Amino acid sequence: MEMTLRWFGKDFDTVSLRQIRQIPGVTGVITTLYDTTPGEVWSRERIHALREEVEAQGLHISGIESVNVHDSIKIGTPDREQYIDNYIETLKNLGEEDIHLVCYNFMPVFDWTRTELARVRPDGSTVLAYTQAAIDALNPETMFASINKDANGAILPGWEPERMAVIKELFEMYKDVDEEKLFENLKYFLEGIMPVCNRYDIKMAIHPDDPAWSVFGLPRIIINLENIKRMMNMVDDPHNGVTFCAGSYGTNRKNDLPGMIRALKGRIHFAHVRNLKFNSDDDFEEAAHLSSDGSFDMYEIMKALYDIKFDGPIRPDHGRMIWGEIAMPGYGLYDRALGATYLNGLWEAIDKSERK
Repeated sequence: MEMTLRWFGKDFDTVSLRQIRQIPGVTGVITTLYDTTPGEVWSRERIHALREEVEAQGLHISGIESVNVHDSIKIGTPDREQYIDNYIETLKNLGEEDIHLVCYNFMPVFDWTRTELARVRPDGSTVLAYTQAAIDALNPETMFASINKDANGAILPGWEPERMAVIKELFEMYKDVDEEKLFENLKYFLEGIMPVCNRYDIKMAIHPDDPAWSVFGLPRIIINLENIKRMMNMVDDPHNGVTFCAGSYGTNRKNDLPGMIRALKGRIHFAHVRNLKFNSDDDFEEAAHLSSDGSFDMYEIMKALYDIKFDGPIRPDHGRMIWGEIAMPGYGLYDRALGATYLNGLWEAIDKSERK
């Protein structure tokens, strides 16, 4: 495996490439052109400039997170063909710049949902958190305003102001899209892009829905092993795989995370490894990566990845805000750096134990 860190670009991230380079064991970044909009073609020139910027600091681009999928593709409107063509052109440009991994999601309206961006934990750190009772009391049209005050001035991925400004229209657009329709539209999209993925060896790694259940009545499909297998079987191509996000799948406590990893051998292209602390089945908060700080056995998660001979990128995910840092919630430097070194330590210990 390769340890990486997510980086949003110098104009959007409080963390610099120079700082990332100094985290022991981190050799690559998972990045994006954060100022592009869904459906826009990424030019080869811009991708090349981003690659040069990263490589100048002694790192490399391990993958892209995300090339966002336009709502017309998810909904299945007549203009989706143009947006699929644009997506194919972007993939072609990425492949020609020697980038071979794309993480994406197929979630309607919201890329992820939390009810708090700065819940204070007993140690004084602040974290992202979710409470179903808070969701049930919220109007989705005003949800962004209710949490934006804790965003520390950052533009949150999937919660861009221009998108939130048309939230009512988005809900109306998705009103006739149920789980079956969403699966059909995902299949159509994947069938359209697989030829270019095969040509350029681009691994498409779908990110799970977060949380792993319906929110505000919107359909959620990438939520468990059964649905992942359905997604892979309907477009049975080795480039059609998953981002195994422990925190997203783990929101549903019925999901056996190590068991899912072993069942998906060969089709996990990318891994987000993080910990959650459950206060109840529908009230959870982010935790430090250390197993004892949350509800997940991080050793068993890393052991499962080791057992399937996972050789793709891993990144620590959703760190706490600690030591007075002000950054995009979940994406500061300090706690993710601690997480990266902890996960690297687990991997080294597992590797040495297995080699004895």
